[in-house]
Amino acid sequence: MASPAADDYLKTVYAHTEWQDAPITPSVLAAKLGIAPSSVTEMVKKLAAAGLVSHVPYGAVRLTDAGTQRALAMLRRHRLIETWLVREFGYGWHEVHDEAEVLEHTISDRLLEGIDERLGRPRFDPHGDAIPDAAGRVEREPFVLLADAAIGHEGRVLRVDDRDPELLRALEAVGLTVASTLRLTATGFELDGTATPLPEGAADVVWLSA
Repeated sequence: MASPAADDYLKTVYAHTEWQDAPITPSVLAAKLGIAPSSVTEMVKKLAAAGLVSHVPYGAVRLTDAGTQRALAMLRRHRLIETWLVREFGYGWHEVHDEAEVLEHTISDRLLEGIDERLGRPRFDPHGDAIPDAAGRVEREPFVLLADAAIGHEGRVLRVDDRDPELLRALEAVGLTVASTLRLTATGFELDGTATPLPEGAADVVWLSA
């Protein structure tokens, strides 16, 4: 089944478990997509019939091998487009998600390959998410969510969730970017060696090297 809606479902299911282990349920999937639970139930049934997901009633939704490969292909498109918009058009990292959501369904494979080549085959997008290569391979190092890090932990910022543009702007305003060094102290945070207050909610959207 080929449709932008199906691709969005598969991409969301995959992305949900990229940075944490809990599988996604239909209710969580509905919340992430902003769609009624009944609509999600119907689409999950169609995806399961097409061999793209596995699902039992009231249980988690999991990708099959075929579903995983298709999800990776869509994430490759999305993340290359985000990187392209930031590098070539001067977009801020808080502006690219919605644009990429539209463009990922419209550009040709030829243009996507041209973008990848022009950008030098980047491995990560502006938010630190891994860009799958053309074969669906991804690179990722051990990580910890800032909210789960112990006092004294110091690591490089590997990823910042891109769902909240206002929070992304706030993090940028204090100087936090992917590759910044962040240390959790007993009294707060040190960003690149300087005590820096982080905006509310930051601990739930920032991942550090473990």
